[in-house]
Amino acid sequence: MEPISFHDEISRNKRNSYLLVFFFVLMIGALGYGIGWFFGSGWAFIIFSIAIFIAVVEVVFSYYYSDRIVLAATKARPATVEEHRYLINIIEALALGSGIPKPRVHVINSPDINAFATGRDPEHGVVVVTTGLLKHLDRQEIEGVLAHEMSHIANYDIRFATLVAVLVGVVAMVSQMALRSMFFRSRRRDRKDRGGIFILIGLVLAILAPISVKLVQLAVSRKREFLADASGAKLSHYPDGLADALEKIKNHNAERLHVSDAVAHLFIANPFKAKKITGLFSTHPDIDERIRRLRAM
Repeated sequence: MEPISFHDEISRNKRNSYLLVFFFVLMIGALGYGIGWFFGSGWAFIIFSIAIFIAVVEVVFSYYYSDRIVLAATKARPATVEEHRYLINIIEALALGSGIPKPRVHVINSPDINAFATGRDPEHGVVVVTTGLLKHLDRQEIEGVLAHEMSHIANYDIRFATLVAVLVGVVAMVSQMALRSMFFRSRRRDRKDRGGIFILIGLVLAILAPISVKLVQLAVSRKREFLADASGAKLSHYPDGLADALEKIKNHNAERLHVSDAVAHLFIANPFKAKKITGLFSTHPDIDERIRRLRAM
């Protein structure tokens, strides 16, 4: 296996993320313009501007409040020195090794083994683990998982994942607006008005837009997991620690972590293992492939 260039991977990942955000903004603008065009040429620029404004507001709001939203959605509670000194000590050591500020630490009550990171940058990072992780993993395995999550923070993965998630939601919302407006207007005007072919094109765009951006988001999410595995192994200096943890996650987890689909992609392993979602629609790469790559380092 060829040696991994971490700096090249990080640079490529960030560049692709910028391109992805740009793609989403274009999609939102196109959908907004399409809605406006359907109502009349005079509305095209107005609704296009409104769509872009909504996207910007959502992105800004998410940028500053995403960590609070995610922590509330997962019912995570702050870790305490009295109850979780062991966990906090590992986080502090990894923060020193990675050169980033110590993130806040939260815990979710769940027997499944899992973890995720959130926050807009290393200065506002948060690492969350389940009680099952603390119970079933040894120190080297916990270090492997936490190094993976610290890498997400250090690589600015969480910032881009949050922005992309918000933009996917905006595209879905605007697509629904487009579909409803087209059906509403088509029932009230002559069929020949504006041409059936243009109505068909608008409908296809409105239906396929949220699907296409979701697929791109999932593809980037899977790539980020491979990058975090690699950079986390470098941080912990022991790839087998994370590999062993993933083995336990594969054999132990049984969908006892009750979270929304909206945050599932943030976790180190898919919380919905029983659904056996694979291929394009999986939020995570194949766990056996991740283990194989780690063992080969």
